[in-house]
Amino acid sequence: EVHLVESGGGLVQPGGSLRLSCAASGFPFSRTSMKWFRQAPGKGLEWVSTINEDGDATYYRLSVKGRFTISRDNAKNTLYLQMNSLKTEDTAVYFCATVSTPPAGQGTQVTVSS
Repeated sequence: EVHLVESGGGLVQPGGSLRLSCAASGFPFSRTSMKWFRQAPGKGLEWVSTINEDGDATYYRLSVKGRFTISRDNAKNTLYLQMNSLKTEDTAVYFCATVSTPPAGQGTQVTVSS
């Protein structure tokens, strides 16, 4: 059973940084491409980024490209999202997921506000 636990969210000022983590278990993490999604208040789920199994191919939505970096540590079964130059519009609950299952964890709240 896929088990994902997101952490690392918080309140940050515009221009600040946060690093999200996603601890994975219950499936072969090192052989699974992974994604980050987010859901802003009152809006639908939005894809943010994807990383392949080896971590050598990454993809981003246009609005975060150049500011966010997805990475993974297969030895630790952990996915990361480094978020820099945060904007108020990045405020959302962030979720991780495998490429073949929808987000199912609690997510982690990111609030960007002055």
